[in-house]
Amino acid sequence: MSIWSPASWRDKPILQQPTYPNEEALNQVLHELRNYPPLVFAGEARSLKSQLANVANGEAFLLQGGDCAESFSEFGAANIRDTFKALLQMAVVMTYSGGLPVVKVGRLGGQFAKPRSSDTETIGGVTLDSYRGDIINGVDFTSEARTPDPQRMIRAYNQSAATLNLLRAFASGGLADLHQVHKWTLDFAHKGDVTKKYEALAEEIGKSLTFMEACGVTSKTYRTLRETDFYTSHEALLLPYEEAFTRKDSLTGDWYDTSAHMLWIGDRTRQIDGAHVEFMKGIHNPIGIKAGPTMDPDDLVRLVDTLNPNNEAGRLNIIVRMGADKVGDEKTGMPRLIQAIEREGMKVVWSCDPMHGNTIKSSNNFKTRPVDAVLREMKQFFQVHKSEGTFGGGVHLEMTGKDVTECIGGSFVVTEEDLSSRYHTHCDPRLNADQALELAFLIADSLKEAKQ
Repeated sequence: MSIWSPASWRDKPILQQPTYPNEEALNQVLHELRNYPPLVFAGEARSLKSQLANVANGEAFLLQGGDCAESFSEFGAANIRDTFKALLQMAVVMTYSGGLPVVKVGRLGGQFAKPRSSDTETIGGVTLDSYRGDIINGVDFTSEARTPDPQRMIRAYNQSAATLNLLRAFASGGLADLHQVHKWTLDFAHKGDVTKKYEALAEEIGKSLTFMEACGVTSKTYRTLRETDFYTSHEALLLPYEEAFTRKDSLTGDWYDTSAHMLWIGDRTRQIDGAHVEFMKGIHNPIGIKAGPTMDPDDLVRLVDTLNPNNEAGRLNIIVRMGADKVGDEKTGMPRLIQAIEREGMKVVWSCDPMHGNTIKSSNNFKTRPVDAVLREMKQFFQVHKSEGTFGGGVHLEMTGKDVTECIGGSFVVTEEDLSSRYHTHCDPRLNADQALELAFLIADSLKEAKQ
């Protein structure tokens, strides 16, 4: 057996990587990054793994959400705050109505790199490198912007550090206090049925807190009422960057990727003999595997065995991304994957990504996702788990706290004609806060039904 090291992935075949024109400049940047402070700490990753073990055992629920791809241009405190508040809203709905604690993980503070279906893009007879995320190249269709630039990794690190600093302040500095539940409603939130449901729920929570205070249970004496645990995650796609932040923990001697608490492998880079699986098997962070409709059950079992040989609860999160029309199919959908994992007695978190399998082109040529399809896939995800006697333990969303018009439908309807008004994503369409809150109520109802 080969000995694992943070660099052993370099001996394996690799996909979805940029070609940097100046290798010396790339190596200089990587050397600099290796000496930078970690973005997260090993103890935090272990804490997340412990909470995910509760999810694997059906005792908690995982909420993972945030940007499709973070950008340099949209970076700002207001955007981070609003996405954090949207996730808090969703979590409180699921916890209060669904009756389970919610583990909160953001696609924030490092979600910069994106896989692409083609290495190049052609417009008007001109062919350039595809946009692979701001950590690699620029979105503008020019030769200068599309040329991979290693200096972008430095900027991505600095933005990630600032994001994490603000998230930690929000989580522990008062914004997450349950007494602020009324104030989590975003300024632009539309006064539709979903917002009214949330306001009614917030009123119930307020009354419960008043009663608890009368009994001596206050946010001053109980941390969990005034603070929350909030973790970060991203796809471990750009392996030179991830290697630079892979450090040996001084307490345990184990290797951790300190760029995020949780990392995941995409559906395009999960080859069992590939570089991404080689890298991920050696780090001790909680990790995820995206599983699309092409995932073979036997391949999934081999992947799980490779990445979690000790069958450790909380280590592995299978993020299923099938599409509303495929997820429940007995021959090609999720049931066969669940059955294969259950036969082997493997301990995993099952999470639903209802976004990626439901992407379409609108009549006016925008990439979008119908909210109805997102809701249908989520419903079927829970129905399949109920049929199989297993626990659907999480949701993985591309969403934002901004008032965008990128996904069509929802209770406050976004039409195809609306898409052009506030379509800001650099890559894939995201749910706005109203649409995400609508999904949270559906999940809460499903969790309540599962408990009964």
